[in-house]
Amino acid sequence: MKVRLSEIFTSLEGEGILYGTKTLFVRLAGCPFKCFYCDTKDSLPMDSGQEYDLEEVCKLIEKNLEKNTYKVNFTGGDPLVQSEALAEMAKFVQAKNIPTYIESSCYDSQKFFQVLPYINYIKIEFKTPDSEFVDLKHYSKLLENEMQCLRYAVDSRKTTYIKVVISSKTQLEPFKNLLEKVFSIISKSEIAGFIIQPSYGIAEPSLKQLFSFYDAVYPYYNEVRIVPQLHKFIGAP
Repeated sequence: MKVRLSEIFTSLEGEGILYGTKTLFVRLAGCPFKCFYCDTKDSLPMDSGQEYDLEEVCKLIEKNLEKNTYKVNFTGGDPLVQSEALAEMAKFVQAKNIPTYIESSCYDSQKFFQVLPYINYIKIEFKTPDSEFVDLKHYSKLLENEMQCLRYAVDSRKTTYIKVVISSKTQLEPFKNLLEKVFSIISKSEIAGFIIQPSYGIAEPSLKQLFSFYDAVYPYYNEVRIVPQLHKFIGAP
């Protein structure tokens, strides 16, 4: 089995409910989508990075694991593009008693379901229509897959949280519609967090805008948090 790898490095987790933890990042190459605020554009092309045998990548993971690493984060690109290899790598990491974590747009619920047994921490990232992840014609299909991934994750009793990137372009009404759909299929007790992440460096939202989205979530989930990307502020990779 082949793996196309963009990079592997240790840094701190700069996002979500586990921000600040020492993490080994395994960045897989390839993503068929292009959010306008993407900060890893070099890893988007399907032929980017370098191709390895699966065994070689597992050796690289082992070699790069530092003392007191909290978790291994499989990111991209979008790691679901290489779902079969991802499952094997995550299985390898779990065998070392190190938690695994996935950074994905959850665009394919079947691929997600295949890797789910080997992932400990699940981030379900809901894309808003303004993200330009897909065009409006295909947005409902994307949302359907994201919702199914959320249901799979909470049913499997994984530690699951929701993240939504908010930019100055994000409209409040579609966001409110998203919230209604999310909390119609899960209860607040089934997730470990709801993170509003402001876009960084492009179309940055104002604090007033962020509070309007926070206030929309609060009636459903009062543990909502606005969490910027910590690593950007301290110059970490």
